[in-house]
Amino acid sequence: MNAVRPGRGRAIATAAGAAVVVAGLGGLASPIGPWYYALTKPWFQPPDWLFGPAWTVIFALAALSGVWAWMANPPLKRWAVILALYTANGILNVLWSLLFFTLHRPDWALGEVPALWLSVLGLIVTIWPWSRRAAWALVPYLVWVAFAAVLNLAVDQLNGPFGGG
Repeated sequence: MNAVRPGRGRAIATAAGAAVVVAGLGGLASPIGPWYYALTKPWFQPPDWLFGPAWTVIFALAALSGVWAWMANPPLKRWAVILALYTANGILNVLWSLLFFTLHRPDWALGEVPALWLSVLGLIVTIWPWSRRAAWALVPYLVWVAFAAVLNLAVDQLNGPFGGG
């Protein structure tokens, strides 16, 4: 049985707040400094200035996806799964930044990125029956994480091994 949910305004505020928190924590965990600039980058890496706008669009679409999923009114048990997946995705997103940028371990980040990608795919698959537009809004995120995985692999191969001390 579907329960009536609070209105769109609360959903928008919650989704936007969550996106800002994840983006902010990820940004704090992603210091771009001498270590990063010294890395050899693959020829296909986009310019640094593109990452901010790309992530802004991705986080905006993820927030929209959350609002649309909420407004589609899936059963409460299913909503609990969806909320757990959004939470896991946010944690994995920040964790990747911590591993790569803060700990300077692209190799560990590469090991974590399949879980991040699967968390986005899990959201798409889980949301699809209730809101296809919410699911489609996450496709750019899925594609970006796949591309980031390829970049991560290339950085790892061009610069590893890491962690030697």
